[in-house]
Amino acid sequence: MSPRVLLNDDGPPGPQSPYIYGLYRHLTTNLRWDVKVVVPSSQKSWIGKAFHIKEITKGRYYYPQEPDGMGEVSSTSRPLNDGEVAEWVLLDGTPATCTNIALHNIYPGIIDLVISGPNLGRNSSAAFAMSSGTIGAAMSSALSQIRSVAISYGTVLHPTPNELFEPADILSGRIIQYLWNNWGKDLGGMRNGEIDMYNVNVPMIMELLNPEGIDVYWTHMWRNSYGQLFKAVSIPDATSETRDVPNKGSDVAAGQYPVQQSELGGDASKDESATLVFKFSPDIQPLITPSIGSVPLGSDGWAIAKGHASITPLRACFAHVDYHAAVGTESLRILKL
Repeated sequence: MSPRVLLNDDGPPGPQSPYIYGLYRHLTTNLRWDVKVVVPSSQKSWIGKAFHIKEITKGRYYYPQEPDGMGEVSSTSRPLNDGEVAEWVLLDGTPATCTNIALHNIYPGIIDLVISGPNLGRNSSAAFAMSSGTIGAAMSSALSQIRSVAISYGTVLHPTPNELFEPADILSGRIIQYLWNNWGKDLGGMRNGEIDMYNVNVPMIMELLNPEGIDVYWTHMWRNSYGQLFKAVSIPDATSETRDVPNKGSDVAAGQYPVQQSELGGDASKDESATLVFKFSPDIQPLITPSIGSVPLGSDGWAIAKGHASITPLRACFAHVDYHAAVGTESLRILKL
C-alpha cells in the first residue's frame, strides 16, 4: 500500500531550495503517492531540530506552478487556478516546527511517512547532520513515532546541471519506495522495534545520467567535527541584512543567510559601542573535500567521496556510549565517589 506522505524542506521553491518541487512531482505523478507539503516560509538552513517556542507561528497557502514550482501565496485557502498544481502550506517556523504542526494540527492522524528534503547540499557526517534543518525535520517526525527519511542532494559541480535533477529524483524515489516496503528493525527503536529514521545522500554527479546510474550503499555516519563558524566584524559590516559566507564549501547554498536578531538586546548594529559582533562565515571546505584516506570506509562521507549514494539508519537521539559501568544490575551502576 502506498504511504500518505508529508514533504518538508528548508524552505519553499527557489534558488536555495531548488529540488523540492521536482521530487514532489515525481512522487505524485510517477509513483502516484498522496503527498502533502508543509514547509518553512523562508530558507532555514543550519538550524537543526530547533522549535519556535516564543514566536506565534503563522501560516499561508502556496500554489506552485510548472515548471519550477514558483507560485502565488494566499492568506486563505482557495480553489486552484489554471496552471496551479496543488495547495501547499508555508509556516513561519523551522523545519522541525513545520513537521510537528503538520502531523498534529494540520493533518492529524493521516500521515504515514515524512520525507524531509531534498536539501541543497549534502548532510553526510556528524558535523553536517547535527546542524541540519532537513535532518531535524525528519527527527521531529521520528519523535512523533512517524517513519521519516531525510534526503539531501550533495553539490559537486558548479553550477549543478539541470539535467541531473530528474535522475536524482528518480533514484531518490526508488530508495524511498524500497525503504517504505522494507523498513528495517531496531530493538532500540521507539516505534514497534523499527528503525527510527533514515538519512539519504545523493551526489549530484554526471554518472547519474548513465543507464546503470550510481551505486547505493548502506553506511554509518562519519563522526567528524568543525572549528570556527563565525567571524568578528566591524559595526558597518553588522548593519548588513545578510550573513555572508566568503569561505563556503561546495555544499553551502549559494548566496547569503538572513540575519536573526538576538533575544538579549535586539540589533547590535545599532549600538556603536558594541565590540562583540559576529557573522556566520564557515570555512567547511575540509568537510567537503577530505582526503579519502581520512574518511572511514563504509561511512556516509566515504560513500559521497567515492560517488555513491548512501543510506544511513539513525536513531532519533543523542546516542549514548556503551560504557562498562552503565550496564549490569542496579547496584553495579552506582558511582562511588
